[in-house]
Amino acid sequence: MTAGRKLFVAVAVVLCAAGMFFAQTGWVAAESKVAFYANITSVEPIMDAFAKSSGIKGEYTRISTAKFLSTVFTEFEAGKLMADVIQAPLPVLEMLKEKGVISSYVSPAATTYPAWANKDGIQLFGIEYVGLIYNKELVKPADVPKRYQDLTDPKWKDKIVMANPTSHATTICWLVALKDTVFTSEAEWRDFLKGLAANNPMFVTSFGPTPAPIESGEKLIGISMPKYIVTKAPAPLDWARLENQPLMGTPRAMGISTKAPHPEEAKKFVDYWLSKEAMTILAKDVGEYVLADGVFPPIDGMDRAKVIAIKELSDDEITKWGEDFKKIFAAK
Repeated sequence: MTAGRKLFVAVAVVLCAAGMFFAQTGWVAAESKVAFYANITSVEPIMDAFAKSSGIKGEYTRISTAKFLSTVFTEFEAGKLMADVIQAPLPVLEMLKEKGVISSYVSPAATTYPAWANKDGIQLFGIEYVGLIYNKELVKPADVPKRYQDLTDPKWKDKIVMANPTSHATTICWLVALKDTVFTSEAEWRDFLKGLAANNPMFVTSFGPTPAPIESGEKLIGISMPKYIVTKAPAPLDWARLENQPLMGTPRAMGISTKAPHPEEAKKFVDYWLSKEAMTILAKDVGEYVLADGVFPPIDGMDRAKVIAIKELSDDEITKWGEDFKKIFAAK
């Protein structure tokens, strides 16, 4: 073999090895990426799967719901918005679209979703479902609530944890939705709130810190998200199967920025996110309740649960109800 031929073979071997390395590790060129701003948590498995599937690196930035609108809009107005794809509760995206932040891209994958899940480029893909979770090692089966009203039983005094109902927007929306969905009158609903307050629940800043005191036994039950049964496994958590009462939550939505720095990568990301493969990962590994047909989180009984989307309140409504709840829970 001549020297030139040996050099050719050596270069080919190196390039082949490099290609195998990139394919196996998901490494991609620096410019092939997509920036994802979201309030949803624990999505690393789906980000990794997207990178391996597409060769495009996904950069995930988590922004809390309370700061989402101001953060994104401030960056947009300053011409410094780095997000290609934006995920947030539906009302947040609707407000961003009104400001010209969200494009009207409709993914081909959206055809597999209910028609009501597409709103001119804003695509709904799941529900941030909330219910009652409890410590299954410390709560006897006979004591597990069968109705939301059971939380007012004095046996739960000092044993409940929940996000602060005076400041956590999602909890405020959820409590108001109880009035409109579960209770037959506002008087009955207000009695429930007073009974809940009388049981002196522990307040935390959001849903994220609610599982820890239940796992440890510091508290026994909480108003929280059943997804933690998956993400906190093998923690001794279970959820209360309420009789003829639904789990409720705000719709999760996503859209592409009108000024996306990587518009083609953004489309591929949304297409993948809405695929059944990605939704299965989101349900199986993250415990999310998704709208993809026939896909459920691996939580016993969740495939038979009634889960409904609720209305997200405006900022003014949240402030108003937060002040109202402050009076109720301060009087406990």
